[in-house]
Amino acid sequence: MSVGERCSRIMATAWPKESVRVAAQRMAEHDVGTLVIVDPDGSTQALGILTDRDIATRCVAGNLDPDRTPVARVMTKPVQSIDEGASIEDAVAKMAIAGTRRLVVTSRGSAAIGIVSLDDVLDMLTEENAAIGHLLEKQKPHVTV
Repeated sequence: MSVGERCSRIMATAWPKESVRVAAQRMAEHDVGTLVIVDPDGSTQALGILTDRDIATRCVAGNLDPDRTPVARVMTKPVQSIDEGASIEDAVAKMAIAGTRRLVVTSRGSAAIGIVSLDDVLDMLTEENAAIGHLLEKQKPHVTV
């Protein structure tokens, strides 16, 4: 299965100069823990990502004012990305090397089209294991005495 088949194509975004509070409100509005940071010129290339953890550890724990701190100051960069045609195995390997739980999924080299997370991979594995368990249960010999 490719990353493009498994990733979330719903991608909330923010601009680098927006305040952390505005970004956090957008996270709450869209019920997401990650925003892809893009240029306000309409470019779809990811400049960074902002996670709820970035807000907690770099802004709140760093005693920064979320109303005055721009997203660019606390976002994670460089962006870890992967092409939509790559395999899930390649995505997991890249996450492990980069020490991250999510990758921006790109098409045509740099256009951000979605996000794939470790949770997406775990959901996929859970579904596959359930199907295998169901198959094994059906093939279990039925012994009557």
